[in-house]
Amino acid sequence: MAKFVVSPHMRLHEWVAEEKGFFSDVGLDYVFREQLTSRDGTYHDLGDKVGAYQTFEQGRSCDVSAACHWTVNAAAASGHGKLYPGCYSVSPCGIFVPPDSDVRRPEDLAGVPISVGYQSGSHYSTIQTLEEFLDPGDIELHFADGLLFHRLEQLVDGKAPAVSLFSGPFYFAEQLGFRKAVDTSFMMASMITGDPDPGDVGKYFEALRRAQVEIDLRLELYRHHYRKEFPERFHDRMDVRRFGPGERLVFEPYTQDMFERSQSWVSERGIFPEGGPGDAPYRESIFAAA
Repeated sequence: MAKFVVSPHMRLHEWVAEEKGFFSDVGLDYVFREQLTSRDGTYHDLGDKVGAYQTFEQGRSCDVSAACHWTVNAAAASGHGKLYPGCYSVSPCGIFVPPDSDVRRPEDLAGVPISVGYQSGSHYSTIQTLEEFLDPGDIELHFADGLLFHRLEQLVDGKAPAVSLFSGPFYFAEQLGFRKAVDTSFMMASMITGDPDPGDVGKYFEALRRAQVEIDLRLELYRHHYRKEFPERFHDRMDVRRFGPGERLVFEPYTQDMFERSQSWVSERGIFPEGGPGDAPYRESIFAAA
């Protein structure tokens, strides 16, 4: 049987589990593979409207990967993998603007182009949050610079008036003095790709559970891992001592009710104009052995 493929996902957990030997301790026969290129912070090029959903369509190169729960939900219901219902996570996220921006309140974002990832967490969470402050027609999303580190570069280089950032880039933007106009933190979920052994999937998540405890107890020992997925151009400016823990795993079930409510929310807002987010029911969309 092929080795279980572990890949980090812009969070600390996989790096910590690898460093501490947790994958080996739980008996997982695995290979550790970077999916995000650490030199430039990009996936392979998929065009202008590229986001997490498109990477699932094209196929990811690991057995378990993560993305916002809306996209994992839609991709699983479309047959691009199986949603793991045994846990979810929550990632800090926010819309950032330059220090001298006229945007002082969320309402000031009306008509301002906000760079987000197409059909990715930043896309959904920006809509979800700004609906409390703005009419839908006043929310202007910009997808051309949608990849996370591209958005960060556009902000730092003064080429974007507002961008959505999460995880490490969220903390880096704060460190550099960019202002968070509004918090848009959101839920993530995990996708099982291919046909891995259910026992291996359980071992993988047990290792991540142990990593979460380590991060909670001694964050200062592990923040250095953020550097491994940032473009090198930022390394000299990064003070990871000022970074927070980032995404946090929650070992509670992603239920059928959550699945169906999320699908309804996405459908009501027309985020998948090309044909909808998939129609497979919950039981056919989840990894049943979880």
